[in-house]
Amino acid sequence: MAASNLNSPLQMSRRMFCRSAIAAAILCAAKSPAQTPNAIPKFKFYKTLSPGPIGVKADQRQALDYAVKYGFTGIAPEYGEFEKASSDSILKWVDEMKQKGIRYGSAGLPVQFRADEDAFKKDMALLPQRAQLLNRMGVTRIATWLSPGHNTLTYMQNFQQHKTRLRQVATVLGESGIRLGLEFVGPKTSRARSRFPFIATQAEMMDLIDAIEAKNVGLLLDSWHWYTSHGTVDELLRLTNDNIVHVHVNDAPAGVPVDQQVDNRRALPTTTGVIDLKSFINTLVKIGYDGPVECEPFDQELNQLENDAALQKTADSLTRLWALITQ
Repeated sequence: MAASNLNSPLQMSRRMFCRSAIAAAILCAAKSPAQTPNAIPKFKFYKTLSPGPIGVKADQRQALDYAVKYGFTGIAPEYGEFEKASSDSILKWVDEMKQKGIRYGSAGLPVQFRADEDAFKKDMALLPQRAQLLNRMGVTRIATWLSPGHNTLTYMQNFQQHKTRLRQVATVLGESGIRLGLEFVGPKTSRARSRFPFIATQAEMMDLIDAIEAKNVGLLLDSWHWYTSHGTVDELLRLTNDNIVHVHVNDAPAGVPVDQQVDNRRALPTTTGVIDLKSFINTLVKIGYDGPVECEPFDQELNQLENDAALQKTADSLTRLWALITQ
């Protein structure tokens, strides 16, 4: 009786149906982006070309052409080239960038806030006009770095000065819709040059940002300074997209202990494997970072290459970095 049922047309059709259903399920799972190792991950940050840090001399026009040629989707803005430009020419330029799929990354802060009060006030007087120009160019981010020490100001004196000055900067930039990113300098060798150490970690920088009390101020997060400050993935996970304005990605020379690393001797990302860039870039995905990512390697060998070779090498390093994304 059992044998007869197993060989019946009805029983066979059910078995075939089940096998077909299982096969279809396996096929769908194999095609699902969530299950496929080579699926395109979802992230919002973009590769940005900043020619100077990789030893390439280029004006905005050349930078745009290089970005298109080598697969970048952003370029660093240079507002000085547009200070005497007409509104129409700026609009045409912005439109051309948009048509070519290129957007701006972060501009440098045109304010000397580390020097004496007169120099600071002089630059602050020009900042509203410069911020308005950047706004017309479509620039929404400015970033700068903080010295990790001072020879005459104690930590708290330096903290108060930075809080006061950068709050003024943030107020002006905010009126033009621009965010301000602040970068801490992590290497122990950099801190050791000054009598009084200053901010050199993510936690300390976040304390300063909180004290500034401006919604448009966040971090310029650099993988190099994260590594040399002994930063952790857990610390990165405490951040949100709102906390980060700009990102630098670099690697570190091999064979040098972390506390002996020197700031102007770095490497392109993914070239040495010293810094845990896989964790770094995947954390950016996880927290939803949506801004520019650029290389700042200070690599002397890279700087000696011809422009096209340096650009290709930089683009290749970012391609390898992007390949580490698993989120």
